[in-house]
Amino acid sequence: MIEALSWTAVSLYALVLALLLPFAGHRLALLLLSRREAPVGPGAAAADASPPRVTVQLPVFNEKHVIERLIDAACRLSHPGGQLQIQVLDDSTDETTTLARRRALAWRRRGVDVEVLHRTDRTGYKAGALAAGLEAATGEYVLILDADFVPPPTLLEELLPSMSDPGVGMVQARWDHLNEGGSWLTRAQGLLLDGHFLLEQRGRFRGRRFFNFNGTAGLWRRQALIDAGGWQSDTLTEDLDVSYRAQMAGWRFVLRDDVGVPAELPSTPGSLLVQQRRWAQGGVQTARKLLPRLLRGGFRPAVKFEAFVHLCGHLAHPLTFALSVLIVPSALARQALGMDRLWWIDLALFAAATVPFIVFYWTAARRRSRDRGSTVKGVAGTLALGAGLSVLLSRAVLRGLGRFRDPFERTPKAGGARRSSYEAAGEGFPGRGLAVGAGVFMVVAGVAAVAGGQWGSLPFVALFATGYLALGLGNGPGPRAVGAGS
Repeated sequence: MIEALSWTAVSLYALVLALLLPFAGHRLALLLLSRREAPVGPGAAAADASPPRVTVQLPVFNEKHVIERLIDAACRLSHPGGQLQIQVLDDSTDETTTLARRRALAWRRRGVDVEVLHRTDRTGYKAGALAAGLEAATGEYVLILDADFVPPPTLLEELLPSMSDPGVGMVQARWDHLNEGGSWLTRAQGLLLDGHFLLEQRGRFRGRRFFNFNGTAGLWRRQALIDAGGWQSDTLTEDLDVSYRAQMAGWRFVLRDDVGVPAELPSTPGSLLVQQRRWAQGGVQTARKLLPRLLRGGFRPAVKFEAFVHLCGHLAHPLTFALSVLIVPSALARQALGMDRLWWIDLALFAAATVPFIVFYWTAARRRSRDRGSTVKGVAGTLALGAGLSVLLSRAVLRGLGRFRDPFERTPKAGGARRSSYEAAGEGFPGRGLAVGAGVFMVVAGVAAVAGGQWGSLPFVALFATGYLALGLGNGPGPRAVGAGS
């Protein structure tokens, strides 16, 4: 019986690693692709061309902390006044609507075309709000900005030249970070996003693979949205969904990672969980929805492979959590099977699993000219955060696979306050007990590893224990706000 259980533990550990290690290797592949020349550069508008009409859409839901800042920033965008339309797509049920209408009125008196479109029926959540706004939009191009973004006045001037190529359907700008220095959590998120834009998205773009609109800070050609079939709310990631549908319809995307748009990072574990849970579940839903059609289509094998890895990437969360559970039992099982001489295998596997990520995020940090000290701390934080989120996001991935239709939960924004008013002080966020429990399990597993002389398991154990406990014992509750915003 003991021998059978030991072989089962070792086999499961080997299977999980076999499925996980390719994800690590894929990071290095994207890093190499990111070094290629960009396939297209920003064009130049003809000197005698009249400026195009642009609609700026601001989807919001109960964003009283940031709504005035958002409207002010949108109304300051540099574009001929007669050719700029601003829509506040408001699904709010609190004082956000009053604040938005008051601010919009003040800007209309200054000659800016800005209107608050308030829905009392939030059908489709953010996708529904964007679809309703598109029906009333008058622009040839549509710029979308979430509530926590503060675009520079020159944003349209910088993005529009890329639209001079009539085959370009969307131009995505890079996200910058307003509150990155707030804590280890925001610093880790900042580096994760830098890696996403400067390596992951850049690698896909320069490697001529499909990449996605990130839901905000992107400029769409209206016709590309129409050809894609418009905004659809059957996944929690309407941005990822419409991105793939538009590219499958023949439109090309451009990444302008030299253009940054500052935004607020989730400042508490709870608010981060709301965001990441939606991305994880929605990503799997989009894979289920689109991958069969994409894989049957006449696209290049490299495009199909990258799309498969991209859309299935969130499956790494339950695999990573399974790895954390199996590390020490598999090491003790090898000992029971007389494989003591293979103690080094855990160290080798730890290096194989983490070094690609270390190289990836180290490169991203250096591309943003971060100093060496902050880079070391940032990379350590991203590894711990990635490990810690695995236990919290596994359920969302499984719900995505199981065709559950959960509501769209928008990420809370504090707008410079200590916390969003939607976060009830002192309450734990959903999953906090699970994270703490997983952390305690890893500590107990570490003690068992030391007692059994399985020293090679300790780096993995330390990483997961740190990640789980840092999130589980971190400051801040997690709200549950359902609506249209990001």
